[in-house]
Amino acid sequence: MISFIEISSIYLVTGYTDLRKGIDGYATLIQSTFNQNVFEGSLYIFCNKQRDKVKCLYWDGTGFWLLYKRLEKGHFRWKKNEDGTLNISHQQLSWLMQGLKIDQKTAFKNNSPKYV
Repeated sequence: MISFIEISSIYLVTGYTDLRKGIDGYATLIQSTFNQNVFEGSLYIFCNKQRDKVKCLYWDGTGFWLLYKRLEKGHFRWKKNEDGTLNISHQQLSWLMQGLKIDQKTAFKNNSPKYV
């Protein structure tokens, strides 16, 4: 079973990708284009041009996971920038999968209680 908590880094590929690729195609893309080791336990997120579909590639130590999500309405949201990767947090991944922008301006801050 995949546990997102154990994922060391999450990379969002900011440009669009042909989602017809399989595990070997995405692994090759990560290693050749982005010069990263696909076996380090990072999650890589690829999106199509319309931003309504994503595929995620993850190595769990015993094999690859290839996850796919297709939205029926709407699109995934992040700022457009040059092709490359964007290192995002677990919270930003959660926001992305919930249909929110990954760069939320406001949120509740973690505070320690003043009284015990």
